[in-house]
Amino acid sequence: MSTTLGMGAQDSAEREKFEREVVRIIQAGNQAGVVLRVLGSLAFHMHCPRAGYLQAEMGRAYTDIDFAAYSKQSKEIKALFTGMGYTEDPEVYMVTEGGRAIYENATTHLHIDIFYEKLDFCHEIRWNGRLEVDSPTIPLAELLLEKMQIVRINEKDVIDTIMLLMEHPLGDGDKEVINVGRVARLCAADWGLWRTLTMNLDKVQKLATGYAQLSDDQKQLVVSQVTAALKRIEAEPKPMAWRLRARVGDRVKWYKDVEEVK
Repeated sequence: MSTTLGMGAQDSAEREKFEREVVRIIQAGNQAGVVLRVLGSLAFHMHCPRAGYLQAEMGRAYTDIDFAAYSKQSKEIKALFTGMGYTEDPEVYMVTEGGRAIYENATTHLHIDIFYEKLDFCHEIRWNGRLEVDSPTIPLAELLLEKMQIVRINEKDVIDTIMLLMEHPLGDGDKEVINVGRVARLCAADWGLWRTLTMNLDKVQKLATGYAQLSDDQKQLVVSQVTAALKRIEAEPKPMAWRLRARVGDRVKWYKDVEEVK
């Protein structure tokens, strides 16, 4: 597990700069009728008000501001960010065939990363109309999937996931609940996603018990949440294609490599 990416000392003024800017962008997006949903470190901070303090306490730093969006609004989104003082890197949009856009602010030095239609790192997590389910972040199920689909998981991903599991119950809905039913269905449709996600949940469960910043009760809560999530995922019926792929197992690579996961 890498421990450096997104980790390090960050003073309160720097953290507040990110937190203020994400709110400013959300408000501008709402006024413009643009669907922008936060993901990444700031999404976990925003959606975990009781456990959010752990990011600063554990050395989990903000590095950029990430959004999920729909490609049909890419022109409106470009106009929005340009009007807010950002400049697009056109090469990223072209290389990803419209799947991703990056904007930089020369004054604040803030970096914006926009993912259109899907998150596509080790596995593909499509939005598929899910962005309307929650606000201002992507739904909690997708927040969990965002972190747990990374094969070479970073410490920042473990910390964010611990916060999420501490703050929100598991269930089959999306209203302040981690929709583990949706996670289970996606895993049942893709053995590779199942393999990575269950592997990483096991890691989170083990690593959580070693953090001095967590109380014994908090550690036990994370352990019980992971246990319940794994049980629900295993209980989901698996089709024949899934079972055939499971027989092959790790002998065949089941994920895509990524150079860096932010």
